[in-house]
Amino acid sequence: MVSDTRTLARLIQRRCASHVLAAHHYRGQQTVLIRREGLLQVARFLKDDRTMAFDVLMDLTAVDYLKFGTTLSSAPTLTTPSPLPYYMTPKVLPEKWERMVASDQYRFEVVYHFYSTAHNHRLRLKAPLPAADPVVDSVTGLWAAANWFEREAWDMFGIAFRGHPNLKRLLMYEGFVGHPLRKDYPVNRRQPLVGPVN
Repeated sequence: MVSDTRTLARLIQRRCASHVLAAHHYRGQQTVLIRREGLLQVARFLKDDRTMAFDVLMDLTAVDYLKFGTTLSSAPTLTTPSPLPYYMTPKVLPEKWERMVASDQYRFEVVYHFYSTAHNHRLRLKAPLPAADPVVDSVTGLWAAANWFEREAWDMFGIAFRGHPNLKRLLMYEGFVGHPLRKDYPVNRRQPLVGPVN
């Protein structure tokens, strides 16, 4: 059993070195960035290896970094408000938000959150994707829960999952044009009206 989440990253780096781009540990949480070409190999290792045993895919989502670092709200260094009540002296917590990959090269990231019921450890896995080709392999063959998670990421961000059994819209209707959580989606865009289907 692995007692420290940093050890998880070292094991992944040792086993799948050619696929790991970077890793970092922050507030007890381990994140590993991988090349999309190695996603299935790393995912199989996470699920099948006894020391990993990640049997639960808790969440799968995506992030669009199109405007990262260009606005005040996405500055690379931010001050996090203290969790203390207003009448206590807050301790300012400066935090540095780093992507570990170039935003102009990789616009999107697919983010996976895994949990091991056997070992009670968690891991965040990220796969950066370029704007011109936002495609990554589906993990539905390993975790059935990925089915609707991947459909939602396709619907909201336009990220395609190669090998998905039924990749179609989940939240928006079929006639919806575009992907509403992309940073360049026009907020005033009008969509075609949908009436009753006979």
